[in-house]
Amino acid sequence: MKEGRTTRREKDKIKIMPLGGVNEIGKNLTVIEYKNEIVVIDCGLKFPDEEMFGIDIVIPDITYLVKNVERVKGIFLTHGHEDHIGALPYVLKQVNVPVYGTKLTIGIVETKLKEHNLLSVVDLKVVKARDIIKLDSMSVEFITQSHSIADSMAIAIHTPMGVILHTGDFKIDYTPIDGCVADLARFAELGKKGVLLMLCDSTNVERPGYTMSERTVGETFNNIFATAKGRIIVATFASNIHRIQQIVEASEKFGKKVAVSGRSMENIVAVAIELGYLKVNDGVMIGIDAINRYPNDKIVIITTGSQGEPMSALTRMAASEHKKVNIQLGDMVIISANPIPGNEKLVSRVINQLFKKGADVIYEALENVHVSGHACQEELKLMHTLLKPRFFMPVHGEYRHLKQHAELAVSLGMPRENIVLTDNGDVIEVTRDSIRKNGTVMAGQIFVDGLGVGDVGNIVLRDRKHLSQDGILTVVVTIEKQSGSVAAGPDIISRGFVYVRESEDLMDEAKEIVKEALRECEENHITEWATIKSNIKEVLRVFLYEKTKRKPMILPIIMEI
Repeated sequence: MKEGRTTRREKDKIKIMPLGGVNEIGKNLTVIEYKNEIVVIDCGLKFPDEEMFGIDIVIPDITYLVKNVERVKGIFLTHGHEDHIGALPYVLKQVNVPVYGTKLTIGIVETKLKEHNLLSVVDLKVVKARDIIKLDSMSVEFITQSHSIADSMAIAIHTPMGVILHTGDFKIDYTPIDGCVADLARFAELGKKGVLLMLCDSTNVERPGYTMSERTVGETFNNIFATAKGRIIVATFASNIHRIQQIVEASEKFGKKVAVSGRSMENIVAVAIELGYLKVNDGVMIGIDAINRYPNDKIVIITTGSQGEPMSALTRMAASEHKKVNIQLGDMVIISANPIPGNEKLVSRVINQLFKKGADVIYEALENVHVSGHACQEELKLMHTLLKPRFFMPVHGEYRHLKQHAELAVSLGMPRENIVLTDNGDVIEVTRDSIRKNGTVMAGQIFVDGLGVGDVGNIVLRDRKHLSQDGILTVVVTIEKQSGSVAAGPDIISRGFVYVRESEDLMDEAKEIVKEALRECEENHITEWATIKSNIKEVLRVFLYEKTKRKPMILPIIMEI
């Protein structure tokens, strides 16, 4: 009898599969599977890096969820940032399951689903802190966290084997703008009962000490607003309602009107006001069209573009391409955000353009106009100490962050064998007594380019990179069908390789090389187009590399008459 119980106990296990959010910043999506039920935590996107030419956004590969859609009980959201909710419109088209989140999170999701015409077909469920959603063999609890967006939650998955706790993105802020302090008492209560596995935010693990409170930014705004003599333009994340609240309060304090620019900023501000998360006195908010009716020193504009995004409102202002706002001498521009890794050049370019136009620019290197929403080392230690998990899996970070977080856990006394460092697609099996990797599932990056989802892959990106670096040569030849002889051409068109008029000798030589290749094909009775094209590409590739040390893409086009 005892042996039978032991066998069943050994078979009892929970699977955790990160499909995004480890070894990277962004596209967070974690699958938790127990018996015949699957719970999904978050469904985010990430923005493309410089090598992803033309790509708009990157979303997780959800092949595993599509194959197991009948077992997916819901998507549970920790908060409303793009890297946690941005992939929902694309994922829900294939895996249409209930989506659970707090009031603000669901409000932001609704605006996204409206744009994709999905709002009427998706089941959105609003939850509150300490709500528990009961499933067949699991239950999902929402626990208040502090972060840089209101209504942030940690998620506890209760199973017969124990609690799996996902901290979500968090910091320990004892003086948050909305007064919603992290529910440390509940974390301590769970820790006392016993947490089987903790998945924890690793973004700021390299930073010692504590993350500063959001209120310190409000003090900086008050100091700046008190002395500004022209318009104030503040760029920040659209989702940072607490930051926007402090900008509004500083504006009210100094008798300024507030306008909003940027589609995402306008959408989220409207949702936050409607749901009561952003409190604005009557008469303070004005439309962007009305800013010229007031003196410059009475205007504050809150805008998108803190990351230097090419199409954002601030970037268009800096390039004199914004329809409503032109940067003027004396404008004060505050960039209230840190550049996301990879965006430093974009942000620097915008700052330089703003300075050239006569604006005063304030950014974090000069003033405390931004604080992080992620926990530093001492806050992470507090979370580990409160929860006392048996096993630990660092998430939300690049590999170096995950590694450093593992070392931090070891320094707090956790056995190294109880910690697992994962990659997207790894299957982590947890029992009451062990944690281990056991295989992989399909995971990776799906590129969204315009209306195309997944139709641009690595081969297309490689071609785009090739074109961007070396350009293209198109060779056009007309061949007589009966005889196989050249009827016209070859003509060579260059784009991004050399300017033809300035390289006539090179182009003439290239034409002769192609003619010779065509003659050889005709003499050897080669009529297969693929072979002819291959010969043209090969001789031209060798010739051009010898002459220029460059390798343009060569595209032969054969027309038959």
